[in-house]
Amino acid sequence: MAAAATMAAAARELVLRAGTSDMEEEEGPLAGGAGLQESLQLGELAITSDEFILDEVDVHIQANLEDELVKEALKTGVDLRHYSKQVELELQQIEQKSIRDYIQESENIASLHNQITACDAVLERMEQMLGAFQSDLSSISSEIRTLQEQSGAMNIRLRNRQAVRGKLGELVDGLVVPSALVTAILEAPVTEPRFLEQLQELDAKAAAVREQEARGTAACADVRGVLDRLRVKAVMKIREFILQKIYSFRKPMTNYQIPQTALLKYRFFYQFLLGNERATAKEIRDEYVETLSKIYLSYYRSYLGRLMKVQYEEVAEKDDLMGVEDTAKKGFFSKPSLRSRNTIFTLGTRGSVISPTELEAPILVPHTAQRGEQRYPFEALFRSQHYALLDNSCREYLFICEFFVVSGPAAHDLFHAVMGRTLSMTLKHLESYLADCYDAIAVFLCIHIVLRFRNIAAKRDVPALDRYWEQVLALLWPRFELILEMNVQSVRSTDPQRLGGLDTRPHYITRRYAEFSSALVSINQTIPNERTMQLLGQLQVEVENFVLRVAAEFSSRKEQLVFLINNYDMMLGVLMERAADDSKEVESFQQLLNARTQEFIEELLSPPFGGLVAFVKEAEALIERGQAERLRGEEARVTQLIRGFGSSWKSSVESLSQDVMRSFTNFRNGTSIIQGALTQLIQVYHRFHRVLSQPQLRALPARAELINIHHLMVELKKHKPNF
Repeated sequence: MAAAATMAAAARELVLRAGTSDMEEEEGPLAGGAGLQESLQLGELAITSDEFILDEVDVHIQANLEDELVKEALKTGVDLRHYSKQVELELQQIEQKSIRDYIQESENIASLHNQITACDAVLERMEQMLGAFQSDLSSISSEIRTLQEQSGAMNIRLRNRQAVRGKLGELVDGLVVPSALVTAILEAPVTEPRFLEQLQELDAKAAAVREQEARGTAACADVRGVLDRLRVKAVMKIREFILQKIYSFRKPMTNYQIPQTALLKYRFFYQFLLGNERATAKEIRDEYVETLSKIYLSYYRSYLGRLMKVQYEEVAEKDDLMGVEDTAKKGFFSKPSLRSRNTIFTLGTRGSVISPTELEAPILVPHTAQRGEQRYPFEALFRSQHYALLDNSCREYLFICEFFVVSGPAAHDLFHAVMGRTLSMTLKHLESYLADCYDAIAVFLCIHIVLRFRNIAAKRDVPALDRYWEQVLALLWPRFELILEMNVQSVRSTDPQRLGGLDTRPHYITRRYAEFSSALVSINQTIPNERTMQLLGQLQVEVENFVLRVAAEFSSRKEQLVFLINNYDMMLGVLMERAADDSKEVESFQQLLNARTQEFIEELLSPPFGGLVAFVKEAEALIERGQAERLRGEEARVTQLIRGFGSSWKSSVESLSQDVMRSFTNFRNGTSIIQGALTQLIQVYHRFHRVLSQPQLRALPARAELINIHHLMVELKKHKPNF
């Protein structure tokens, strides 16, 4: 029916539009009549209306044409006006049929109306019932709120009573003295665990009673007497126990560290005394300080005395300086007569004392060393003495902090009360020894031992020895600098003419310097010190001046250069064994050695090949100035040089090589000098060839007698010594 209605409406619209168009065509001039316009109210379809929009009409027409029914009607060629009337007729029939259906169903509609009315009545009764329920619920919710308020008030009262009960329980528990506590304090030995447990309980109760008394609690008076009697008994037993332990330290041949370690198990005893009987705690602390102070002083005084008996018998004296002549103390640098003897200017194995393995090695046992007839340098004794001091001081400081419950300045004061006399005695002994010590290497090793021990103490978190280390360094550094300055002055004041017979071999004073300087440089590399390098720099300057003064004693320049090269080479070789290759000393002597070696090579080549060298230099100078024509007057000289070189160069090179090997003690250095001389000779002869290739000398007949440069190189390689 909906499709039919849509189709009918579309048909009517098309018919209406078609009729309108026909009327316009037929009536023509009548279309503009006012009466006809008023009778036909076309609305939006009026083409004379100002609101008519042609585009919208096209849209409506297009939409109607796309309708399926309209398409079907247009396709079959039906007359739309007849078809529209037919549709209207069908609609009327359908409408009449629908009216008859409504009339037939009127009874059912009336019945439905009655049922709806009955339902309304039922719903009205339900509404009344729900209203009654709502009023009842309102009264119930008010009662629930009342119960909630009552419950909250009861909970608050319960919490308050529980809080009061807890406070009262704590108070009662803190005031009540159980029988187990009384029995343990009065009867149990202090070494039993239950005594320590009940002592802690007693301390807690005493603290609680003091706190409650401060608050004015009257019940404290009931237990004060009992607690005081128990406290006095506990103090008496603890005092007797700790004093017995301290007195046991005094027994001869007793290892005090064992009872000291045992006391740490009962460190709470002293805490109890500190909180309940300070006078007794002070008495115990004073007794401990007095006892341990005497023990440490006696032990270290005895150990130090026995330790110094195993020192080398022959030590450096004030005359054992670097610039002192060998003749002043015969045999001092000769092979020692003792099985082991300390050296003054050489390090040897002495540097191992600051190695990590030796630094913390077990201390020396003097009677064992005496039994084995062993002797040690001072730095080894110093290391043993101070390692024992370091180890015991660290242990003592940690014990004091833990047992006597102190830290910071208080711990420092208590530590120095125990160890102060021992440290002062050690400083006085060191000061006394250094007053007659002239062994700079020993003193410098002691300085580095102290620096390393100071780092170890810092790692162990024991700052109590910091002041002592500073005092030791304040003694060692000035003495070390004084000894170095004495050696510098001895070298500066040395008169080469008083040294006796001289030769070109390395001098014993420069050897002393090389050994001494390499020793200090190798030690100083581990923990660098700028002051040490400055003093070594002063010593190096004086040694260089000394070498030049001694070299000036030789008559010929060649001997002077041989002496200088031998000494520089020796000092450089010793320094490179221990010092770094880029150290200032190594670089300085390397430059001096290179300069003197080059000068010696020129001096060495001068006798046999001096004329050749001089001519090459003169000819090159003339060529460079553009005066090569002057070479034409040198033909006779050139001929003599060519023939002289060809006849004598082999014997001259052989003599040169033998002379070098006899002059230098270091074969490697001699080989290097020979190689440098031969290389320079080849270069000079090659330059001589280039001079003779100039046009002015190119026609010289003697050029045919020139030795081929490659042949000369092959022959000279045969004279190169191999070691």
